[in-house]
Amino acid sequence: MGKVTGFLEIDRQDQKYQPASDRIRHFREFTLPLSDGDVERQAARCMDCGIPYCHGPTGCPVHNQIPDWNDLVYQGDWELALRNLHSTNNFPEFTGRVCPAPCEEACTLNLEDMPVSIKTIEQALADKGWSEGWIKPEPSATKTGQTVAIIGSGPAGMAAAQQLARAGHTVHVYEREPKAGGLLRYGIPDFKMEKRPIDRRVAQMEAEGVTFHYGVNVGVTVTLEELAERHDAVLLAAGSERPRDPGIGSMDLEGVHWAMDYLVQQNRRVGGEDVSGQAPIWAGGKHVVVIGGGDTASDCVGTAFRQGALSVTQLDIRPIPPLKEDKLNVWPYWPTKFRTSSSQAEGAEREFSAATLGLVSEDGRVTGVRCARVDEKRRPIEGTEFILRADLVMAAIGFSGPRSDTFIAEAGDRLALDPRGNVKANTEDYRTSLPNVFAAGDVRRGQSLVVWAIREGRQAARAIDEFLTGSSLLPR
Repeated sequence: MGKVTGFLEIDRQDQKYQPASDRIRHFREFTLPLSDGDVERQAARCMDCGIPYCHGPTGCPVHNQIPDWNDLVYQGDWELALRNLHSTNNFPEFTGRVCPAPCEEACTLNLEDMPVSIKTIEQALADKGWSEGWIKPEPSATKTGQTVAIIGSGPAGMAAAQQLARAGHTVHVYEREPKAGGLLRYGIPDFKMEKRPIDRRVAQMEAEGVTFHYGVNVGVTVTLEELAERHDAVLLAAGSERPRDPGIGSMDLEGVHWAMDYLVQQNRRVGGEDVSGQAPIWAGGKHVVVIGGGDTASDCVGTAFRQGALSVTQLDIRPIPPLKEDKLNVWPYWPTKFRTSSSQAEGAEREFSAATLGLVSEDGRVTGVRCARVDEKRRPIEGTEFILRADLVMAAIGFSGPRSDTFIAEAGDRLALDPRGNVKANTEDYRTSLPNVFAAGDVRRGQSLVVWAIREGRQAARAIDEFLTGSSLLPR
C-alpha cells in the first residue's frame, strides 16, 4: 500500500490534456505528464484494501502487482517498482497509454468515484525507466538450440518473442508489414501512442537475440508448412483483422471505407511510409460519419478532426448509457456508463439508438447516411428515419476474426477454428490442431485489449517453453 492515510488526505489527480483547439493541429501525443512528486503523491493514495481487486481477474489481465509498485513509487524506489511492474508486463509504456484501465474501475476507491490513478503511474514508471537508462537488453546466458517462429509482431507476438528469447530459444518473428507493432503501430493513431516506444522495444529485443523478418505474408509469400518444418515450434499471433460488415451494402461507393483502411493509411503517412500508390482517404473539408461506438470509431473521429473535417458524427446503435453506474451492483467489474473519449470531446456529434439503414449516393459517390431510431431490441422504429449528410463514411463496428486469405486458407480443414472463425486453442497449452503450432492473442480470442494480448503472449511463451524443454521457469 502507499501512505496509510493517503487516500483520506490526497485528492485524485490525473494527466491533463492539451486544449482540443491545440491538439487537433498535430498527430503527436497530447497528454501533459505529472511531475515525479505528483506521481508519488498519487501512489500514496493506494490503500490497504485487503483484497486488491485492481490486480485480480476483474481488474488487470496480466495481474500487475499494483499495490506493491504503488508503495515502491510512494517510497521513492522507482527502479525497484519498475522491476516489479516488468515481472508481469513486458510493455507497460504501451498499456500505460492505450489500456482503458479496468484496474481503476476495480479499485476500492472507485466506490467513491476517486480511484487511484493507476494508468498514469504505470506510464510514468515506464517512461522514467527509459529516461534513466534502467531498461536494457536482457539476453539469455545460455541457448537451448531450439528455434521458434512467431507470425505477427503485435503485442501478443512481441511479448511471446521476448519471453522465449530470454528463456534461451532462438526466435524469428515474421511480419507482413514493413515495421513491427501490428495494430499498435498501424491501427492506433500517434496522438494516442507515438511509435518511438515500439521502436525502442524492438531494438531491445533484437539485442536479446530476436530476429524480425518484415514483408513476409505467411500463407502467401511463405507457407506455414515451410515455417513449421524450419522451426521447432510456431506461434500464430496474427491478430483479428477481418472487419465486421455493417450490413448496409454499397461499401464500394466512393467515399465509403473500412475504418482500418483509413487509420492504417494515416499512420503510414505520419510514419513516413510511402502511400502514393493508394487512393487517398482524406477528411479535410468534408462531413464525416463514423458508424460504430467503440474505440476504433473514436480513433477515426480524432483522425478526421486532425485532417480538417467540417463535421464528424458518430452513430451508435446502443441506447445512451447511464451517466453513472450502480456501484453496488457492478463494482468491481467494468461498468456500462456514459464515457466521452478525448477524440469525441474534440467536437463530435454522437447519435445513440441509431441504426444505419443504408447509404445515399449520387453518381457513384456517397452523399448521406440513412438512419432510424431503434427500440429496446434494436429494431428500427417506423417513422423515425433521418438522413445525415456525409462526404466520407467509415464502417467501424469491430472485427470478426483473423484474415482468412493467408495461413488459414493454406491450412484448410487441418487448422481447427472456433464458431466465431478464430483459431481454436485453449488457454492451458495454447496448442492448435496442427502439430507444433500454437496460437495466442486476438487470432485466438478475437478482438480484445492490448493487455489481453500481452497476457496471452506471455502464457503461450511458457507453454511453448514447456513443450520444447519439458519444463519452464517463465511466469504465466
